[in-house]
Formats: sequence, C-alpha cells, structure tokens
Amino acid sequence: MSVYKRPGSQFYSYDFRFRGRRFSGSTECTSKRDAERFEEDRKREARANVIDTSKPLTMAEACALYWIEVGQHHADPKATLRILDWLLINIGKGTLISDISDSMVARLVAKKRGEKRIKRVPGEKSIRVPLSNATVNRSMTEPLRTLLTRAGTVWGAKVQRIEWKRHKLKEVQERVREASAAEERVILEAMPEDYRPALTFALMTGCRRAEIVGLTWQDVDFFNRELRVTGKGDKTRTIPMTDAIYRLLWDLKDHHPKAVFTYIAKRPTGGRIRGQRYPITKNGFQTMWNRHVRGKVDDFRFHDTRHTALTRLVRATGNLKLAQKLAGHSSMTTTSRYAHVTNDDLRNGLEAASAARNPTQNATQGDEAGSKDLASKGKSSGA
Repeated sequence: MSVYKRPGSQFYSYDFRFRGRRFSGSTECTSKRDAERFEEDRKREARANVIDTSKPLTMAEACALYWIEVGQHHADPKATLRILDWLLINIGKGTLISDISDSMVARLVAKKRGEKRIKRVPGEKSIRVPLSNATVNRSMTEPLRTLLTRAGTVWGAKVQRIEWKRHKLKEVQERVREASAAEERVILEAMPEDYRPALTFALMTGCRRAEIVGLTWQDVDFFNRELRVTGKGDKTRTIPMTDAIYRLLWDLKDHHPKAVFTYIAKRPTGGRIRGQRYPITKNGFQTMWNRHVRGKVDDFRFHDTRHTALTRLVRATGNLKLAQKLAGHSSMTTTSRYAHVTNDDLRNGLEAASAARNPTQNATQGDEAGSKDLASKGKSSGA
C-alpha cells in the first residue's frame, strides 16, 4: 500500500509488509513526496534488520546496511541516496560485493565519465557538459570505496583488494577566487533578505553549503562563543565566534526552534504555510544563488565564499595552520593553495626591506637622479 492520509489527519501514514510482518504508522509528513521517502527509509530499515552479515552480502544488502548505519546521517542524505541508487542500478542489486573487482570498477568509472550534467548559463540556453574528474571521484569511486571498506572492516564481509589509486581520476587544482569588498556588497544585496544571513555566514566562516544548512541550535554555544559544524566525511569541527558571527546568530535565535538558517515561505506548497519560516535546504540555497546572485559578479561561484574567508584569514595572520583548522582540511597540502597570499605579503616585505637596507646609497642615487633632471632642464631652457 502506498502512503495515504487518514480521515481528519494532516499527516500521511504508511503501511507495508515485509517477510510476513506489518509495518505501519504516521510519517509526520504533510507532503506526499516526503512521506514516500519516509516510507522507503522504513523499508530499508526493515531489510537491514534481517541481513545476516555472516553470509555473502549482495549489493542491495550492503547499500541497505550502509544507509541505515551511515548514509542517512550525512549532511546531505538525499545526495547519498542518489549515489547508492546509481551503484545499485549499474552494479546490480543481486551482485555479490565479493565479485566487485578492479575490472568492474574500471568499467564503472568509464560509464560515469560518459555521463553529462546540465549546465545553466544565465541569460542563455542550458547545455549538457561532461562530468568533471572531481565529480566522478566524489559521486562514484570514493563512495564505492567507502562502502566496500566498511563491508570488509566493520561487517567482516569478503571483498577483493582493489587498487583505488589507479581508478581515481586526476583533478584540476582548484583556483582561489576572493571577493573584493565591492563584490561582496553586490552578492549580498542580490540575495533575498531571508537567505542573506546564511550567505553572510558563509563569507565569515568559509563553511560549505551543506555545513551551513545543517547547522542547528544545539550546535551553537553562545555562552562559550563557539559553534560546531559537520563537514565532509561526517567530521565535526569547532569554530569560535567573532563578535560579528555572535551578533548574526543572536539575531536569528527566535526564528526557528531547531534550524539556525531559515527562509520565509512565499507560497503554500508542499504543506508549507505562507509567511512561516522553514529550514533552508541545500538545494533551496543553490536555487536562490542561481536565481538571484549567479552572474552578478564575474567568475564567482558559491564555493568562492569559502575561498574568500580562508584567503582573508591567511592574509590577516600569515598562518596557514589557522586556515587549515577553520576549513577542516585533513592535509596541509589542500590548504597550501592559499600560500600565495603569504608569498605576496612576503614579497612586499622583502621589497620594503631592500629599500631600507642601504638608505645612504638610495639617497645618493636620488641626488644623482635629481642633478641629471636639473641639468636636462637647464639645457632645455638654454635652447
């Protein structure tokens, strides 16, 4: 049975059977689409609870276990579901994970590289472009590696040894794009007012979009003036509040009981009530950026708000370790892209030191230059 509404209830209910056992109840969802997702999650839980990890695992079983134990708790669980669904379709639900080999992974990488995404260009017709190497790595190779690694180390399943380094595609070094003060004003003014605090927070902290929309009030500690964000790999880090961050968050504390960053519903769709506040979603945040900000500043993407915050920190302190801690980078190699800031500052310092190294010689050179200028003027006036 699909999800349905009981008479007089605003919430959808679910009702299904699995191996002779009935599962039913309220989804606590007013949207049918959300209710269907809720029901699918309950089905995954039911399947996961009867999986015997001592026996050879199929791909469907491994994905169900991974979703229940890890995936549903990711900062962007919907993206994780899309990845797992792709793997299930292209590997096969009944395929044993012990049969996944280097040759199969190579074919999967090739298949993913052949796919295209829709690129929306402001003012122009959308076009389809190939996936970048980084996208292939993040959406196929790394998730499959993580899944099989967990299967072998946590569930004790038999998996083949795979040379993952050979399958990971080489990624282009990410460029660092910093917003100027004028550009920052432009993008903030372009963003709708209810989304503006989230964008301001991004420029202040360098947090990723998923980290921002996932921030809840239980992560904010006004007393100790710090907050916790959960980034890639579900790694949590603590960020101290500056006075500006403190004021920004304090002004938002009464907007919603759970979510820090919210928006005001403009239309009563999906069960929402017009004029009330709801948590900003990752996709909603991206939509607002594409609709109102994208193209307002040349060659500036949302991720460049992160570059802006980290570049400013390095410029102000000259300390890459601080930038690494703020960004949550596990390796200094990733943070080293911001070293150009300190190199520029070092170059300026060396120029100043060079000019001050021999003030007598500089003064003499200045006098000689002045004498030549006077002599030249004298000749000109004599002519």
